[in-house]
Amino acid sequence: MIELYSIRDVSRILALQESRLRYWMQVGFVGPTVRKGGRFYYTFTDLVAVKAAKDLLAADIPLQKARKAVDGLRKVLPNDTHPTSKLRVCSDGETIVALADDVAFEPVGGQVVMAFNLPSFGEHISEVLAMPRVDPAAPQIVEDSPTEANCGTTAYRHFVEACAAEDRGDSQLAEHLFRQAIDLEPHMAAALTNLGNLVYRQGELEEARRLYERALDLDPNQPEARYNLANALEDLGETETALNELRRVCAQAPGFADAHYNLGIMLARLGGTTQAKQHLERYLELDAASDWATHARTYLANIAA
Repeated sequence: MIELYSIRDVSRILALQESRLRYWMQVGFVGPTVRKGGRFYYTFTDLVAVKAAKDLLAADIPLQKARKAVDGLRKVLPNDTHPTSKLRVCSDGETIVALADDVAFEPVGGQVVMAFNLPSFGEHISEVLAMPRVDPAAPQIVEDSPTEANCGTTAYRHFVEACAAEDRGDSQLAEHLFRQAIDLEPHMAAALTNLGNLVYRQGELEEARRLYERALDLDPNQPEARYNLANALEDLGETETALNELRRVCAQAPGFADAHYNLGIMLARLGGTTQAKQHLERYLELDAASDWATHARTYLANIAA
């Protein structure tokens, strides 16, 4: 018997929108591991992982690095981790370690970007859930039955299988499975975005645009959909609208390197050299070793000339 938390509980505890939590679950970033009665529940270990993910992203750690760090944390923490465990979770943005309170911690990179004690986090959970709300139901105590989030013939299973097919290069199967996922769950924003990416690569710009816009109607804070919408809009000749969408991405997700790159390139082409320089320099801060970094430096050199 363990204490489980609904998505509404987690939203209150961590001040995260439920749509954001659902999106993280849909894309396999971080989410609940227990399923009961057709619903998913978070364990305390899941809550620790979600908090770590939130804190890392708030520190402008790129999503892929945050994903690797959180995956590492899950391997370190035992499944029965309790709020009173005398552990301290720390990260330097590259790795996460969980150490006893009486062990000194020196981050690999020399700077801690995320750290919290499990006992104090457990106290925060209790305090938040003790506050009155419209639905005062407390976290449910049920028999635990950890499962894979993609078990059963569900929309999420189709989504996961579609992602796997896309990774294998089977775009036709991936498109079919994404459409099945959306038929079963029309509110799955991540599936809409991924399907939009597939049809975009096929040259179906108008359909891609509609899919991205549907995804953003469901999850306005999804930077991936907004970034891809901007690309489609630029190809459709709606340059000013594309610029506005990229600006929103950079404002909402400052660590989204590709958005800074695309915005910088578009501004440079249009003569907005000052803003172009700012975004290209920000891109290089975030992703200096990528193949596109050379192009960014070339544009910066041309702007300075």
